[in-house]
Amino acid sequence: MAEKDVSEKQLADYSDVFADITNGLIFQGLRCVREDELLTTKDKSQYKADGKLHEQERDVSKIWRKKRINIAFLGMEHQTDIDEYMVLRVIGYDGAVYRSQYKKNKTKAYPVITLVLNFSEKRWDKAKKLSDIMEVPEELKPFFNDYEIHVFDIAYLSDEEVERFQSDFRIVADYFVQMRKDPENYMPSQQEIKHVDEVLKLMKALTGDDSIEEIFNQMEEGAGRKSMVSAFKLERERGRAEGHTEGLTKGHIETLFAAVKNLMESLKCSREQAMDALKVSEEDRAILAEKFEETRS
Repeated sequence: MAEKDVSEKQLADYSDVFADITNGLIFQGLRCVREDELLTTKDKSQYKADGKLHEQERDVSKIWRKKRINIAFLGMEHQTDIDEYMVLRVIGYDGAVYRSQYKKNKTKAYPVITLVLNFSEKRWDKAKKLSDIMEVPEELKPFFNDYEIHVFDIAYLSDEEVERFQSDFRIVADYFVQMRKDPENYMPSQQEIKHVDEVLKLMKALTGDDSIEEIFNQMEEGAGRKSMVSAFKLERERGRAEGHTEGLTKGHIETLFAAVKNLMESLKCSREQAMDALKVSEEDRAILAEKFEETRS
């Protein structure tokens, strides 16, 4: 579990990715937060429960600074399970940061913003504010601060929202969106991966698929850009080498056929251009040609 938690945090801890996620989700893609304006900070705090002292730590957190002035504290939480009491956790995180600002009292206080990234297959259908998990007497409502959290359902982002990302996070978001919509026709991203190891570990942690990292590890260093398309090709070749040719080839051709069609439609290109982009082998081109002819008849 600890290894999984660490893997989920590593990619977003890179300032270029953290800034990109923040800009994509908060500022509609505008480059408002720059990576050189982010200061990495470890946000740990303690609380007492059941007579014991416990420690809590955010997944990822940064301080946004301009000209040595703190603009905001930005935190991110990765969720693969929908936590009914997430709002209470976020209150604890945010309150601890505000408390630390009070204790220092040497600088002007600044806002604390927490983004909850939901990587599950479902939309967040649990509490997003305090009043969702408790009964507030009518006479107390005027005095009740109804704390609310900001949840982003990654698999339900629109294509336009995914395009706002420019870092490796676009590859991750694109994967979850496509797998929700039509997993059988997943078309791998051709975008070059900058933080290869961290992307792989994040995908492995979020999907539970151990083969993802294994496939990329078999790709030679310096053998061209590392991308989801390259991994897609390697997975096919590895499967054939393991002797699963018949079943894998059938499934592979179906997936490749869908990928070529999708690329032709999205880019308005020819079949040959689509197969060139996907680096389809001569053997597969011949099989695909027959399949395209069959669909015409």
